[in-house]
Amino acid sequence: MTSTDGPDGLTHVHSGKVRDLYRLPDGRLLMVASDRISAFDYVLDSTIPDKGRVLTAMTVWWFEQLADLVPNHLLSVDDPLIPAAWRGRAMICRPLRMVPVEAVARGYLAGSGLLDYQRTGAVCGVPLPPGLVDGDELPAPIFTPATKAEVGAHDENVSFEDVAATVGLETAQRLRELTLAIYAAAREIARERGILLADTKFEFGYAEDGRFVLGDEVLTPDSSRFWPADDWHPGRPQPSFDKQYVRNWLLSAESGWDRAGGAVPPPLPPEVVAATRARYVEAYERLTGKSFGDWLSAG
Repeated sequence: MTSTDGPDGLTHVHSGKVRDLYRLPDGRLLMVASDRISAFDYVLDSTIPDKGRVLTAMTVWWFEQLADLVPNHLLSVDDPLIPAAWRGRAMICRPLRMVPVEAVARGYLAGSGLLDYQRTGAVCGVPLPPGLVDGDELPAPIFTPATKAEVGAHDENVSFEDVAATVGLETAQRLRELTLAIYAAAREIARERGILLADTKFEFGYAEDGRFVLGDEVLTPDSSRFWPADDWHPGRPQPSFDKQYVRNWLLSAESGWDRAGGAVPPPLPPEVVAATRARYVEAYERLTGKSFGDWLSAG
C-alpha cells in the first residue's frame, strides 16, 4: 500500500517524511507512523523494521506522563476503525489548527545548535557563554525554534522575535513557556532512567474549543536526542539512542556519500538497519520500563 492509498472511508490528507495522515468520515484524523527514516532532509530508501511502532508506543507513553501538564491530540490507539495492518503504529487524533513552528528545547549543545554556536556564540539569538564544546550542558535550557519545512526542505533555526512576528507575541510566549516546561519535566523522567534528554522538538496546535494542544509525536528517537548518562563526555559526539547513528554512518567514509555533492544517500547496510532498530527499541524499554514485545503483541 502506498502512502496515498487508504482503506475505504479514509481520505488521504498528507504524507510527511515519516507519517501519513488520513481523515475519518467523522472528521477525526488517523496518523500512521511508517518505518521510513530521514536524514539530512532526505527520506532514505531503507526502512527500519518496527520503527513506526516504537514511535507510536513512545508517544502514547509520554502523552500519559505529561497529561497533567499539557493536553494532547490523542483520542485512541485501539479504535476498530484503525485497519488491522496499522495497529500499533496508528493513532486516532483530534484535528488541530497547527502553529507553523517547530518548538525546540535544548539542554545540551549538539547538532545544529552546536553549529549555530560555533558561528555566532549564540543559538537562535540566545547568547551562550564562550568556550562550550560538543555535548556540554547549557547553563539553563533554552527555547530555539525553527521553521517547519516541507518534505525535502531544511528546517531553519530562527529567533524568538522571528516567531513572534509570524504567529504573534502571545502565541510565541505560550510556545516558549510550554516547551521549556515540558522539556524540564521530561528531562527529569529520562534522567531517573539513566538517559540524558539533550534536546527535543514539539508541535502545537489549537483545538476547536480553543485549547492549546500538544500534537504530532512527542519525545521519540526521531524528535529527540537521547544519550546514555553513564557515557556522557563533552568534547565529542555522544553515543545515542536515536537516529544520530544513521547520520554518523552516512557521514563516514564507509558510506561513500558526499553530503555536499547533491547525490541521494545510499541505502543503509543490514547491520546499520539492525543496530538502528535496536537503539530505538532500547530507548523505549529504558524509558518506559516496558517490553517492546508487549506493545507488538497488543498491536
